[in-house]
Amino acid sequence: MKCFYAKKTEAHDPAFRLYMGNMARNAEQAERARLLLAGLDRLDMPVTEPGEVPRALLEKVHTPELLAFLETGWDEWKALEGSGPEVVPNVHALNKERTYPKHIVGKAGWHMGDTSAPLGKNSWQATLGAAAAAYDAAQAVLDGDNVAYALCRPPGHHSSADIVAGHCMINCAAVAAETLRETHGRVAVLDIDVHHGNGTQDIFYERDDVLFVSIHATPETYYPFFVGYDHETGRGAGKGYNLNIPLAQSTGDDGWCDAVATGLDRVASFKPDALVVSLGLDAHENDPLKGLQVTFDGFSRAGGMIAAAGLPTVLVQEGGYLSPDLTTSLVAFLAGYTGRDMQF
Repeated sequence: MKCFYAKKTEAHDPAFRLYMGNMARNAEQAERARLLLAGLDRLDMPVTEPGEVPRALLEKVHTPELLAFLETGWDEWKALEGSGPEVVPNVHALNKERTYPKHIVGKAGWHMGDTSAPLGKNSWQATLGAAAAAYDAAQAVLDGDNVAYALCRPPGHHSSADIVAGHCMINCAAVAAETLRETHGRVAVLDIDVHHGNGTQDIFYERDDVLFVSIHATPETYYPFFVGYDHETGRGAGKGYNLNIPLAQSTGDDGWCDAVATGLDRVASFKPDALVVSLGLDAHENDPLKGLQVTFDGFSRAGGMIAAAGLPTVLVQEGGYLSPDLTTSLVAFLAGYTGRDMQF
């Protein structure tokens, strides 16, 4: 299995996060990549440094305004007297009638959905590296590989065309899907992160050439709260091409794997030419964000089930946060996918 990782992403190490009224250390730390790389090392899967991602491809996924904000926003922010070390919004564009602002504080409120994806000095180059990893993994699949893995951080599935949020910046799963669409008529995205992939859903919600399926902790009591319900099935041409499978936070291996099976049944009925998996590992029972109760065995089973679908597949890393078990969670999933018999 070819694996892609851009080392420059380690320079993105956000600090700020506001949680339940408290200032907290951001969960999307550079240490995550080191834990995931340790998993690849245990599996003897070397990583390849990706090249560059085409700007035209990014513009298929995101608005020019968002890309410009990510590229220049930190410099504009630092030009303000008294600005903090990271771009963090303190106002949001919530009115029905609204006009795009010129001031960087206004742009932050326009493009940032929460305080969990602060923009720092190295964030733009890091998210370009993450997107490049997804792009090169998709290209490997287009070139004939059955599967490729992109270790993307910052992750991307909470980012819509115009808004970043939830530790995410460029939507790497959408980048992979659009890359595959250059050759393939139909592409499915299966999101197994513990959080609903609201950004990916939003990007493809009105399209019938990309199926989106998300398996996640119920948004009734869990981030992103406002979206991810089972009545959300698509709009316009996309009606019927969006499937959400929300689960109680007490759900363990059997219930989660049953949901994966249901999602894969819908993927099979769509008859896609290729599959993108948003591979969140934060459904693990010991993940610090405490969303579901999946064990290493559950990840291994899911990996085997997804491999058995028999589709050309791009695995795009999403969540999975700082815990010693993050390394083993990746090992378990990839061992299940590749059919390795390992003890966890």
